[in-house]
Amino acid sequence: MTTAHEQPDDVQKETYVLDTESGAEMARLMRQDQLITQGMGGIFPEKIDLTGVQRILDLACGPGGWVLETAFAYPNIQVVGADISEKMITYAQAQAQVQHLSNTSFHVMNILQPLGFPDASFDLVNERFIVGFMQQQRWPQLVHESLRVLRPGGILRFTEVELGYSNKTFFEKAWWLVLQAMKKNGLGFSPHGLHFSIFPMLPKFFREAGVENLNKMAHVIEFSAGSEARDGFYYDFVNAFLALDSFIEKSGLVSLAEWREIAQKGLAEMLEDDFCAVWTLLTVWGNKPMQ
Repeated sequence: MTTAHEQPDDVQKETYVLDTESGAEMARLMRQDQLITQGMGGIFPEKIDLTGVQRILDLACGPGGWVLETAFAYPNIQVVGADISEKMITYAQAQAQVQHLSNTSFHVMNILQPLGFPDASFDLVNERFIVGFMQQQRWPQLVHESLRVLRPGGILRFTEVELGYSNKTFFEKAWWLVLQAMKKNGLGFSPHGLHFSIFPMLPKFFREAGVENLNKMAHVIEFSAGSEARDGFYYDFVNAFLALDSFIEKSGLVSLAEWREIAQKGLAEMLEDDFCAVWTLLTVWGNKPMQ
């Protein structure tokens, strides 16, 4: 794993805090994709009008979970995924073949560079959860590049997350350390690193880029004790905290031993009968101007 301050020619791999070619990370993202889609209430819970939508692009698609679900639900729409990880793209392509989804395609691509697609080649551009590798100054660039590949009137749709809310000391401390380490790497917008602060920024970026008919929808995914999602999030965090070892150690905030102790205690708190926690999500969408 690398950091945000190394080799600026390949920024996404450096700012993504987990290993993009790791089999364990791929498996974690597959499970997380299902948890998020289910927790949000489906692929398009905001009930976007897809009339006339023929081609969809999913940015930073990972192992392709959202692309595959969308392609299955809408067999007449061509759904394209782009991700920097060759391993995840290879897996996604294999899954599309196994599921006989001929309306999908996947491309290895760094979305922080100019997208390798012609102007106006998609009707909808989607992204979910890229705040973990997007430095502050790169958000407007990505919005503008997404609009370039959208046809006039096409739909731009971004979904992001705020995390770490709970009633448990070590669980919150673990996520606070993650957020502090990300802030040191130029990720997120909170001046104090208390959270990502991406929610108030997304509408701003859309407005500044000229996106019209701006809409917002918030979601709360609960994974408290007794909730349907608790076990899924527990196993997600077991793998995420382990994969974050190097990132937290390099941040200099705590020693590796201290981080591991905090993370393990946080995970143990998740199994307590009175554990309460949520993730909050925000989807922002709108249309590219007709001219």
